[in-house]
Amino acid sequence: MDLVNHLNDRLLFAVPKKGRLHQQCLDLLHGSDIQFHRNARLDIALCLNMPIALVFLPAADIPRFVGEGRVDLGITGQDQVAESQTRNVEEILNLGFGKCKLQVQVPANGEINDPSQLIGKNIVTSFTGLTKEYFSKLEAAVDSKPTASANGAETPRRRATIAGSTTIKYVGGSVEAACALGVADGIVDLVESGETMRAAGLKAIATVMETAAVLIRSKNPSNPALVETITARIRGVITAQKYVLCTYNAPRAKLEEIKQITPGRRAPTVTSLVEEGWVAVSVMVEKKKIADTMDALALQGATDILVTTISNSRTI
Repeated sequence: MDLVNHLNDRLLFAVPKKGRLHQQCLDLLHGSDIQFHRNARLDIALCLNMPIALVFLPAADIPRFVGEGRVDLGITGQDQVAESQTRNVEEILNLGFGKCKLQVQVPANGEINDPSQLIGKNIVTSFTGLTKEYFSKLEAAVDSKPTASANGAETPRRRATIAGSTTIKYVGGSVEAACALGVADGIVDLVESGETMRAAGLKAIATVMETAAVLIRSKNPSNPALVETITARIRGVITAQKYVLCTYNAPRAKLEEIKQITPGRRAPTVTSLVEEGWVAVSVMVEKKKIADTMDALALQGATDILVTTISNSRTI
């Protein structure tokens, strides 16, 4: 990080150097007009149009660097933020991509169907902190359940009834192979589509947490105003990806019914047409709902319905 020490005039922005979030982060930076050229051998890139230096780091390290104030902003997964247990980090924006689940998985053809059956056994994971926390709570819940004594009276369950504490082992990669190799009775790993899990002969029996990519910031950034500018740009790109602009003509007499179909983020923009009794409407509509919305508008008498892609935005 010697080069970073000579960048006091630039805001430091950490992004994943590889992995499942890397390309989507680059696309997000491009959409936000954060221009840079990265030399393939360097993990630092100077932005050409803003006083920013991008620092390419492993996603797992980004919360620590942001929390310690070494970098001002970062993009990583919520799972990595939770795993780091770093307190001096603020999650300021859910980016909506990289969604997956951190799940407890066991052999699909085995007899284990509940995570409590793994208590006292071996678990392999890259998320030792979250896994230890999860199984500690699970063990405490099991211990607190009453059991029937010989005379029929209920007594607290003793730790001795569990075959030792659960062993959590760290593996940095290929976690899904641990069960097949006899290293673990179960694993805790990220699941996106589930294809890798099923190919490894595993099934999910519990979810530790759901996660997505987030924009995080240091609680004491070097340039708060620039942090706000970058956040606004990224939020604009995320909003633009979720919405399209729908414009159409409609009978004024049907306006109230049609406004129920397209209420917009705040309200639709309505303009009177030269033709008496008609209005033009412009409104943002969620991209995933646009087909149904167009059908409903047509049934209410709307005409000339057009949909335009939004490349960027500034919304509240």
